Amino acid sequence: MGLTLTEKILKAHVVDGEFKKGCEIGIRIDQTLTQDATGTMAYLEFEAMGVPRVKTERSVAYIDHNTLQSGFENADDHRFIGSAAKKHGIYFSRPGNGICHQVHLERFGAPGKTLIGSDSHTPTGGGIGMIAIGAGGLDVAVAMGGGAYYITYPKIVKVELKGKLSPWVSAKDVILEVLRRLSVKGGVGKVIEYCGEGVKTLSVPERATITNMGAELGATTSIFPSDETTREFLKAQKREDVYVPLSADPDAVYDETVEIDLCKLVPLAACPHSPDNVKTTAEIGAMKIDQVCIGSCTNSSLMDMMKVAHILKGKTVHPDVSLSIAPGSKQVLNMLAQNGALSVMIDAGARILESACGPCIGMGQSPNSGGISLRTFNRNFEGRSGTKDGQVYLVSPETAAISAVTGVLTDPRTIEGEFTFEMPEEFVINDNMIVPPAPESEMNGVEILRGPNIKPFPATAPLADTIECGCSLKVGDNITTDHIMPAGAKILPLRSNIPAISNFCFTVCDEKFPTRAKEMGQSMIVGGSNYGQGSSREHAALAPLYLGVKAVLVKSFARIHRANLINAGILPLTFVDESDYDNISLGDTLCLPDIRKAVAEGKTELTLINKTNGKEIRVLCELTGRTKDIILAGGLLDYTRESLK
Repeated sequence: MGLTLTEKILKAHVVDGEFKKGCEIGIRIDQTLTQDATGTMAYLEFEAMGVPRVKTERSVAYIDHNTLQSGFENADDHRFIGSAAKKHGIYFSRPGNGICHQVHLERFGAPGKTLIGSDSHTPTGGGIGMIAIGAGGLDVAVAMGGGAYYITYPKIVKVELKGKLSPWVSAKDVILEVLRRLSVKGGVGKVIEYCGEGVKTLSVPERATITNMGAELGATTSIFPSDETTREFLKAQKREDVYVPLSADPDAVYDETVEIDLCKLVPLAACPHSPDNVKTTAEIGAMKIDQVCIGSCTNSSLMDMMKVAHILKGKTVHPDVSLSIAPGSKQVLNMLAQNGALSVMIDAGARILESACGPCIGMGQSPNSGGISLRTFNRNFEGRSGTKDGQVYLVSPETAAISAVTGVLTDPRTIEGEFTFEMPEEFVINDNMIVPPAPESEMNGVEILRGPNIKPFPATAPLADTIECGCSLKVGDNITTDHIMPAGAKILPLRSNIPAISNFCFTVCDEKFPTRAKEMGQSMIVGGSNYGQGSSREHAALAPLYLGVKAVLVKSFARIHRANLINAGILPLTFVDESDYDNISLGDTLCLPDIRKAVAEGKTELTLINKTNGKEIRVLCELTGRTKDIILAGGLLDYTRESLK
């Protein structure tokens, strides 16, 4: 029986566990990436482990999220990350060099390699045939120290692409169609592997758009084969030496198969407030819009930008619309400047933003009150834009650009003529904004620079014998990490200061939660299905840890957040019978008797006692040997320190 592409790469990297469906496996990590919203904590964790130098083939620290410097905090974080990178053997991509996933695809990614990054959209690297996975910062720190990264051997979904996209239908429409069919929960525990004749019709940037938004499926990662198109892209980036051809065996067996005829796709949009709330632009109609934002790690490649410039050429942005454009990297911005496309955008009335995440992470460009914003981004969670009642629609660059001109949501197929962008035979290469680390012989002379906003990792403790505490919060289904730990220009600068940022924890759902949790001292959170979907931000676990949360009991978890809770030493529990969700109320006293003994003995079904109403509730505590030991130790940092002794 042949192997899928996913299985081939995983099998070549397995260092621990049984290579069998459903089993936990530890894989060797070749590359890591961090960004500045998660990087400061990741490097503090790396320091706490006591490993002097990274042991990966390549680790890169990017500055792309917290680039709005309205106070000293972000600048201090950048300075700290730069000095830590120089000392510990990490390449440092300076502010202005671009978004981590776009730059990593251009300059570092390699087919057949494994990559984990402290950003949920790390699967972008699957566009060139990598196993690229989003993870918490502590997992990345462990990988930099030479430790394995652990995942459950995933189910593998084959997405068979047939035909070719029609003019003005794009890769964004492909992934929106996958989301429409599978939902934001449809990829949990799975890898999405793209195959079929249609793959050959897609460029690397188009493939990367599709794998990027695989994160919204809840998937472990997504991947395309490495073929002649991949080789040409790497050759144009002057990195042909890293190319290897990779594909699934003809007789590979998949767990599920989805077929998509590219010819039949039409322009789509994800409506508020979920990436899987997908409709055709025709179904939505000519809706008046207030704002258009083009960019993000999903749609900021040179190809995307050239299509936008073509649509805007000779036109003017509608007077009722604010259009902002953020090229994804310095390379893209430089090439737009050289070929005249940047001038076209400026002439049309676009506001050009720096090459960074910007509006996608809530750093500026918040829409007006109740405003309708078309964005080429990957998430449209409520309030993420910075405007609580903002109505955000996710669309392709083509739809965004023509709509910015007409002032209403417009099907790009109404554009006269066609535009075919030919990938350049050679990209402009200038890596002067990537700072290499100090040689190992000089690392001891490098000073780590810390600012007053940088606080240490929160205190942890081994799992208690018994947990008895109040329910400090009860929430519903599809709680995102934006609900748990909001982003935005006011909060992101506090990412390296857990005591300060914890004051914003869950305030989107309940403004009184931080105060209530502190007053309780110890507490438990109760939630619904798909709890913790969204970004990889470990602060959504670290802030509750600081506030005394000992356990989270829900109907089901999103993968990365569950892992982050375990890493923080917070017990992740699920209901055996989901109807028991109704047997717990805010403020109830909940007890897990002899919990340490039960976890140590590997018991999976436990009894939680609601002392307020006398109900006994069956809960699942599904921990493997390794995650069991992490919880017993009080978190991954404590577990790793012990294992390194």
